[in-house]
Amino acid sequence: MSKPIALITGATSGIGEATARLLARDYRLVICGRREERLEKLSSELETDVQTLSFDVRDKEAVFNTIASLPEEWQVIDALINNAGNAHGLDLIHEGNTDDWDAMMDINVKGLLYVSKVILPQMVDRKRGHIVNVSSIAGLEVYPRGNVYCASKHAVDALTKGMRMDLNDHGIKVTSIDPGLVETEFSEVRFKGDSDRAKQVYQNYTPLTAHDVAETIEFVLNRPAHVMIGDLLILPTDQASSTIVNKKSN
Repeated sequence: MSKPIALITGATSGIGEATARLLARDYRLVICGRREERLEKLSSELETDVQTLSFDVRDKEAVFNTIASLPEEWQVIDALINNAGNAHGLDLIHEGNTDDWDAMMDINVKGLLYVSKVILPQMVDRKRGHIVNVSSIAGLEVYPRGNVYCASKHAVDALTKGMRMDLNDHGIKVTSIDPGLVETEFSEVRFKGDSDRAKQVYQNYTPLTAHDVAETIEFVLNRPAHVMIGDLLILPTDQASSTIVNKKSN
């Protein structure tokens, strides 16, 4: 019997890449992202059957057409990991950059919707499947200067709950993974390539790694058929909330 298929967005770095490496043990993989060279490199390193799809989740037509281009035997997706997402800027609301706002809402919310729209019909037809939305503690709490990013992740929280209700009759599991501070490219993107500022976010405490979150995703996917993990907040031990982090002086 062939292995089930998992489709992972945002697989070129961070949580998405780490998740692909773990799930390769039990799944055939469709790995998606904008950076084609990274997809090809990751594909060559995974010990499973892999399809790579290069597209931007903000581009509705590209999402629909590229996923539809998969070979017929790859069209039945058993697990969808909606991982693609970004934060842009850390500004007061009245000083915010509207391009940053558009990027966060388009990637974090609309991108998740576009990919889910393509994948869900075949899950509904088969009455099985699992959607994992990678959200954030920012979807549960708001923090200063996080305004639009938090709004986008609150939308993901609402969409996850709505999906769970709408898909309940069809036997489809829907999970939200809500990480706290994870050391990835996240802060470097938020600070527009300012690596020194990004590094400061993760100093003087021990943040989560992408592998920590990937292990959590693997865990929820591997529960028995009658068990669904609905919402899972995962934090580093040094973090108590969005704004409380136990930073030690050197």
